[in-house]
Amino acid sequence: MATHTADSEAGRPTSRAEAGASPLIYRTKLPVRIWHWINALSIFVMLMSGMMIFNAHPRLYWGEYGANLDTPWLVIGNRGTSGFLYVLGIEIPTTGVLGYAQNTANAFPPLVTIPSTYSLADARQWHFAFAWVLLISATLFMLYNIVSGHLRRDLALKREERSLSHLWHDIKEHARLRFPTGDAARAYNPLQKIAYLGVLFVLIPVVILTGCTMSPMLNAAFPWLADVFGGRPSARSIHFLCATGFALFITVHLLAVVLAGPLNELRSIITGWYRLPKERSK
Repeated sequence: MATHTADSEAGRPTSRAEAGASPLIYRTKLPVRIWHWINALSIFVMLMSGMMIFNAHPRLYWGEYGANLDTPWLVIGNRGTSGFLYVLGIEIPTTGVLGYAQNTANAFPPLVTIPSTYSLADARQWHFAFAWVLLISATLFMLYNIVSGHLRRDLALKREERSLSHLWHDIKEHARLRFPTGDAARAYNPLQKIAYLGVLFVLIPVVILTGCTMSPMLNAAFPWLADVFGGRPSARSIHFLCATGFALFITVHLLAVVLAGPLNELRSIITGWYRLPKERSK
């Protein structure tokens, strides 16, 4: 039977084989972990169902009106079996990815949509159901942030972190794939804080409000929302850009997890326990 020794940093026993390793700390609290997984599920379902909804009219406009004869700023379409992406006057071939892929002429292929076969009605049901999950979980998490001090203690940028030189140094370190080690890895780094604050205070609120603007029922109840966003077509464009922001955040987030050590990162977000990476040699 393995013997254990007390780990003063983590407050839990460790084996003698681990005694010489870097300390294991309790870094991610339960409410943060729960919200992370609910948020991840909600965003994935909403992105995939949203892409099916977009397939019904794969064009985006600015202004109060938007129809096939108006000039769109973005189009995902096809000419026969040749797909293309048109953005602000620039056309990019996307055959096999967008416009025409998996032998379908939809903007987004079945691989990334919910449902996988074309159904606007089913996609809306999925989308609206998980929109409520996102709204409720985000509201509860915001209350937790305020009551527990998580926002002030863990997410707010410290004075030195707000300096341009500090931020630039952090950007260069990440570009070199030099992630924080030792005690520096106990807390979120400035780029993580900015990303999480952007999701919490920009992407989630705006995507919810623009979604409400596009809902005929909510639009009738709160007509001022359309004025705030410059019309329902503009709200749809902003909604799409927020969704793109979510997709980019997820991509960068997953890449960072893989590069920083996926097993350690997953342990942190599943159990809360995180092993501090050893200090780099100078």
